[in-house]
Amino acid sequence: MLALDAAWPRPDGVAVFNRVYLAVTEEVGRNVTEGRFPDVRAAVTLDVRFAERYLAAVDAAADDRPPPACWRPLFQLRRHPGVRPLQFALAGINAHIGHDLALAVVDTSHELGCEPGDLEDEFDRVGDILVSLEERIREELMPGPDLFQIADPLTHLLGSWSLDRARDGAWSAARALWALRNHPCVAEGLRERLDDAVGLAGRMLLTPLRD
Repeated sequence: MLALDAAWPRPDGVAVFNRVYLAVTEEVGRNVTEGRFPDVRAAVTLDVRFAERYLAAVDAAADDRPPPACWRPLFQLRRHPGVRPLQFALAGINAHIGHDLALAVVDTSHELGCEPGDLEDEFDRVGDILVSLEERIREELMPGPDLFQIADPLTHLLGSWSLDRARDGAWSAARALWALRNHPCVAEGLRERLDDAVGLAGRMLLTPLRD
């Protein structure tokens, strides 16, 4: 992620999200070092499997392969001049939380031989870190007061998405996918629907507000 941050121009929409995710990863690392996770191995495994989903989407786009549907709007509109930095940041968070986190919980459960419920404390701690950073992200990337008043559609657009709801949805999806682990065809159908639904929400978050 550090290499990507150095390579991409700052206004690039994926670069905006990448900077946000760097801050999250650094905060998770501090929490691990300070012993704030009940199960360090579970926390580190979940964090790594989580990050791999985002980096796989980056690699796919770089190789001209389609990334998962949840990530496509961000990669397609990453240079659109009518999309504001805060929209890029939240669209990336939407894709990563709404889709990738659910799958990362399932991946971690398989790897560690445990149930998703055994990872709930780690899941909640990561979610708490994201929530604590969301307010800072909005403050840093929100337009100034005059522009904010003019760009009233931004208020409505961003008010329609909630990190807490996305996190709750990811947990429910993870548990549902785990329950269907012995029914791969049904589980794959659910994964596809989840991917598409999160992608649709991301496309709405990236509605251009100027030409």
